[in-house]
Amino acid sequence: MPLVRIDVNQGRSPGDLRRLSAAIHDAILSEYGIPERACFHVVTEHPAGQIFAQDAGLGFDRTSDVVMIQIFTQGGRAQEAKQALFAAIAEKLAQVGVAGEDVFIGYVENGAGDWSFGFGRAQYVTGELAVPRK
Repeated sequence: MPLVRIDVNQGRSPGDLRRLSAAIHDAILSEYGIPERACFHVVTEHPAGQIFAQDAGLGFDRTSDVVMIQIFTQGGRAQEAKQALFAAIAEKLAQVGVAGEDVFIGYVENGAGDWSFGFGRAQYVTGELAVPRK
């Protein structure tokens, strides 16, 4: 059940922001098979000049429509699964008008004991939630 942070420059409509979030969630659902209601997204808009996203030397330019995505999730998935997720996110975002060069993803893994979904309890540790399959 990933926690997803989505950072964009200001200027998109509330509907556009919902579509970005939904596209990313759809990709995670299709690739990782998590429950549909396991959607934990934080969308943050930034004024011009607060997002810096160059090409890391790959030879392309990003636009002001860049979408910076951080995915925090439990460790253990194969590199192939992560690569499939990255591709699915880019594909789903392309369907809502985000160019491939404007998709940036950072993937952070952690363990079952690193999550609390409410009430100050680590539900994966207490058994209130089943640890997601890898």
